[in-house]
Amino acid sequence: MFQVFRNAWKIEELRKKILFTLFIILLYRIGNAVPVPYIDTALLKEYFETLSNTVLGLVNTMSGNAFSNATIFALSIQPYINASIIIQLLCIAIPALERLQKEGGEEGRKKIASITRYATVAIGLLQGFAYFLLMKNNNLLVSGSSVWQAIVIIASFSAGAALLMWLGEQVTEFGIGNGISIILFASIISRLPSGVISLFTNLSAGSLSWIGFIGIIVAAAAIVVCIVFVSKAERRIPIQYSKRVVGRKMYGGQSTHLPMKVNMSGVMPIIFAQSIASLPATIAAFFRTPAEGSFWAGFLKAIDTSSVVYMIVYFLLIIAFSYFYATIQFNPVEIANNLKKNGGFIPGFRAGRPTSDFISKVLSRITLFGAIYLGIVAVLPICISNATKLQSIYLGGTSIIIVVGVALEIVQSLETQMMMRHYKGFLE
Repeated sequence: MFQVFRNAWKIEELRKKILFTLFIILLYRIGNAVPVPYIDTALLKEYFETLSNTVLGLVNTMSGNAFSNATIFALSIQPYINASIIIQLLCIAIPALERLQKEGGEEGRKKIASITRYATVAIGLLQGFAYFLLMKNNNLLVSGSSVWQAIVIIASFSAGAALLMWLGEQVTEFGIGNGISIILFASIISRLPSGVISLFTNLSAGSLSWIGFIGIIVAAAAIVVCIVFVSKAERRIPIQYSKRVVGRKMYGGQSTHLPMKVNMSGVMPIIFAQSIASLPATIAAFFRTPAEGSFWAGFLKAIDTSSVVYMIVYFLLIIAFSYFYATIQFNPVEIANNLKKNGGFIPGFRAGRPTSDFISKVLSRITLFGAIYLGIVAVLPICISNATKLQSIYLGGTSIIIVVGVALEIVQSLETQMMMRHYKGFLE
């Protein structure tokens, strides 16, 4: 990876793209340090320490602690991600949007992108309003609350989300990769130094043994290796095209393959599963803490994010969402019909229904393997945290998958651009 960056730095055009991406990341980190007015950030930070095991804790992680500090980028790129997912699902449910996406060409893609931007602003306003109500109900504002304070706070959060979306688009167009992914990557990486300091602090204080320390390092390295291996793994279905004569020329007859990635849905199943599995703890955080020994106290303890019940539900939800996303992204019937139109077939299977049934069978098998892999990566850090009794150690499966996935994506993007320029140092 370092060799790829060193070779890319030697190319002037790629060097400008790298510097532009770093400049946008710098702007993002500066924005993460600018607080929104009328908010008592000290009380807010103390309040969020009690919400680390809820959905709000996950949002805070994805924003690089900006959410708990109430900065202008507190909402991070979550509104844009949510808007993209909603529009993607609507393109499947609404025929007009589906036709616009598939048959509209470049103009259709621009309209879909424009709809996504408007949806991002709307979701940003909604989340900003919800965040304001959270602070108002918990007395986290500097001096009471007024209409003017509500307008300023909500507008600041919404404007920050819209600006961050624009910065991400600039990185996509003028930088080295997907801008939204790179911003999310920077948010998670920014928490790494505090996690390492916390790890060594616990080690020096004696609350973590050397065996536990080595175990955490080995487990983290194993998870990274596993993620890299599965991210590149794919099932290749052989495709054969029949020969056909057009005039005096013969076309077809070549062999190719249909690639099917093992982890087709990426990290999205983990994010949605974690949000739903953490929902009871999140709802409970908005109410008064129940008395010790009561039914509700025992119920909340049973569904805590470190409990066995939570891990089982979390694991099963990951598998369910993996199948859901695989079904959305990969349509065996449509692929079989396209192969039939172009004279292609899978050896040993007739075109049409038998081909789609075979593709569905293969898809179901590799999705199960990818879902189990995601479940293990997501649950393993919780098991390690329970075993070492160090709940403050930051080692989230979701974050590791995002960081490694984006790093691989950036390296692949640089490699592709260098190959297009026939860079000799890289090809050697």
